[in-house]
Amino acid sequence: MLQVAAVIHVLLCMALVGLVLMHSGRDTGLGGMGFTPASQGGTHIVERNLTRLTVFVGILFFANTVLLFHLLK
Repeated sequence: MLQVAAVIHVLLCMALVGLVLMHSGRDTGLGGMGFTPASQGGTHIVERNLTRLTVFVGILFFANTVLLFHLLK
């Protein structure tokens, strides 16, 4: 069980880093390279979905961290 949780933790970590890098909307990071839509004067639906996905993956990452803590205790 510990090995499965550790592998899931690494995958969630990589996904979270990628999602956070895609959030940058001021022509920096991956956001400036065209991976996120540039909206004029409002939050685009893709940006909102990206935010929701980032929050969801962050919650999963936190829950998996707590699980790993309890497994290693």
